[in-house]
Amino acid sequence: MSERRPEYDVAVIGAGPIGLYAAYYSGFRGLKTGLFDGLPQVGGQVATMYPDKLIHDVAGFPSIKGIDFVRNLSEQSKRHAHDLHLSDAVVGLETLSGAAYRLTTERGKTYVAKAIIVAAGLGKCTPRTLPALETVHSPNVMHFAPDLSVLNNQNVIVAGGGDSAVDWAVAASRIAKSVTIIHRRGRFRAHEASVQEMYQCGVRVIAPGEVTSYCAAGGKESLEVNVSSAGAEEIAFDKLIVALGFHSDLSVVESWGLGVDGFRIPVAANMETNLARVFAVGDVSEYPGKVRLIAVGFGEAAIAVNHAAAAISPRLSVMPAHSTNEEK
Repeated sequence: MSERRPEYDVAVIGAGPIGLYAAYYSGFRGLKTGLFDGLPQVGGQVATMYPDKLIHDVAGFPSIKGIDFVRNLSEQSKRHAHDLHLSDAVVGLETLSGAAYRLTTERGKTYVAKAIIVAAGLGKCTPRTLPALETVHSPNVMHFAPDLSVLNNQNVIVAGGGDSAVDWAVAASRIAKSVTIIHRRGRFRAHEASVQEMYQCGVRVIAPGEVTSYCAAGGKESLEVNVSSAGAEEIAFDKLIVALGFHSDLSVVESWGLGVDGFRIPVAANMETNLARVFAVGDVSEYPGKVRLIAVGFGEAAIAVNHAAAAISPRLSVMPAHSTNEEK
């Protein structure tokens, strides 16, 4: 029995910002493209968790809201036709004869592609929490705020010390009644400029400080915090954002034979994995000197698509024409 002919030249797995750009660039190179994601909308974590947060480190935008950023990427990706498959994650990848791969989705659908670009971000993510909050189920305790308006005129606590925690504190400071950030260490791991802005915008900083317990009584919620300089203190809140990052789960991808190491897929300089014509880009990829920024991921997507194009067709060069030559 002969194998099915490929539906796609390139299948992009993951429709976050990097996957969207990969789909656009694949179409730009004249490749028939399919874009797959288990979420019901494009944009990945940016669209799901941080739509109202401002992004400052993408070239060409002094600042842009996450949702607007995703909207622009989606519009750009549609410049060249591609098939979009949402709410149906890719769970299987098999090598076929004739230089092709079969993808199987969680709904049992199958597709064949000549090349694969994995832009799966951190895989399936589960938010981390604090020991004191493990049994807490309150609508006022959240890991992100898809709509910043829920913080309007509220007393907000942010727990965490990374970029997300500091960004949430800064964003909340513009609309909340009060903002307190609690970090168990004295030094924040966030970008220096963001930390400086946080200190300048009226956020109360408790660092080092440790959340020891949660209390709900009389319709009020509070945290007991061990403040190193002053002992225990009870801090009431209306909204609590626990921004401690996420546990990454790439167990599905591990079964594909891509040599997953921890939570990353090792790649060569051309973004190719240990399987021919299977590439990995964005947060999921790993190589010496890797820097995990959206701006870097865009470059990785272009590298992967260009090398995929040359591998698929001898008539296509790794070096593309300039986009300024593209018809409007």
